[in-house]
Amino acid sequence: MKRVRGIPWSGAALTLLLGACSLAPPLKTPDIPTADAYKEIGPWTQAQPADRLPRDSWWTLYDVAELDQLQQKLIVGSPTLAAALANYAQARAIADQARAGLFPTLGLGASVERDRESLHAPLRGPTTPTYYNANTLGGSVSYELDLWGQIRNEVAAGEANAAASAADLENARLSLIAQLVDDYIQLRSLDRDSAILDETVVAYTRALSLTGQRHDAGIAPGLDVSQAQTQFNAARSQAAQTLAQRALMEHSIAALLGVSASTFSIKPQIVAIKLPQIPTGVPTTLLERRPDIAGAQRRMIAANANIGVARAAYFPALTLGAQGGFQSTALLNWLSAPSAFWAIGPSALLSVFDGGLRRAQVAQARAEFDASAANYRSTVVTAFQQVEDSLATLNHYHDAALDEKAAVDAAQRTLNLSMALYKQGAIDYLTVVTSQTAVLQTQQEALNLDTLQLRASIDLIRALGGGWEDSAHAMSRPPT
Repeated sequence: MKRVRGIPWSGAALTLLLGACSLAPPLKTPDIPTADAYKEIGPWTQAQPADRLPRDSWWTLYDVAELDQLQQKLIVGSPTLAAALANYAQARAIADQARAGLFPTLGLGASVERDRESLHAPLRGPTTPTYYNANTLGGSVSYELDLWGQIRNEVAAGEANAAASAADLENARLSLIAQLVDDYIQLRSLDRDSAILDETVVAYTRALSLTGQRHDAGIAPGLDVSQAQTQFNAARSQAAQTLAQRALMEHSIAALLGVSASTFSIKPQIVAIKLPQIPTGVPTTLLERRPDIAGAQRRMIAANANIGVARAAYFPALTLGAQGGFQSTALLNWLSAPSAFWAIGPSALLSVFDGGLRRAQVAQARAEFDASAANYRSTVVTAFQQVEDSLATLNHYHDAALDEKAAVDAAQRTLNLSMALYKQGAIDYLTVVTSQTAVLQTQQEALNLDTLQLRASIDLIRALGGGWEDSAHAMSRPPT
């Protein structure tokens, strides 16, 4: 008995001796060249240590109260976000399943049976009863010694995958809110375009009336009336097309919020949306802030741990087990000492030949790590590109918008002058038509550049990770 009781202590000592053993290789993060500053800066400011904008409120930079209301509806109703949250919960549960392997397994069982043995049973003795009772009450415990770090690497991989799913959830939230803000800006841009076209239709109505009066008086030819009518009808057509585009954008917002497009509407109005000044920080902080980069890094960590899991299969699995209880043919003395039974001892299992299965599994795990490392590097490089793209777009669109606003003023002065000259009979109506077309085109182009700048600022915020708060605080916040 003393010898048997010493077995668990030997296993515990062996566990302590080899507890730090892990067959996962040291994690090697791909080298990614990082610049000291972004190349495209333009009018945007460099972030200072005091600058802080949490991901939870970056859309407030645009100073539109309606956006905050829509964002709250998005968080509650978005089916895409609900699916991302469910994926995170699934990954969390898988990690908990892996962690359960670190603890012993306990089991209890009981049975009360009335049995009949076959008269032709093998090795049946002449005194063996045909009918008998079998009452059993017992329990068992087993514990697999994690000598080679297999279970701990499985736990590490599960935790890393759960963290990656949390980053996916944050990235889905960031992308959905960015899409909502982008759609809202386009919607309000279409409202402004509608207002421009409505004013244009009013102006063209007056021009059509003027040419009609001059034609009736014999001053202007019928060609002037036809040209004015063409301008008028073309402007009304553009106004109707703009309303169609607005309806589609409104439906897109409804789908993002997870509501029926048939019951959702946003009142048309002119909303002044402020173009924010966005501190860009330095490129190295991007690696700590973007959730998609964090997710790619966590998956690389999980893949590295899976290499250790695959390599552990080359070594024997050692399990400590014990079972015991009471067994009797009668209920009266069932739970007494003579009815007791027990068994205790270790067991080891090692696969001697598997036709190259373990070697292939290790090779697969290494290939998965290489793929995840390459994906991490690609994600980071793409992130730098997206920031530079957005900065360049904002920089050059800013200059273009200034010139386009000057073009609008010049086109309006040209139109006023040509209309005055036409009324005096100094020029034909074609010159007026050309001036009217130039005014409408420059107004719409100026509006388009304003919209493109706002949309580029959304792309920049999304490329920067949705905010520039302290990275440790950002990544420690649990998903909601």
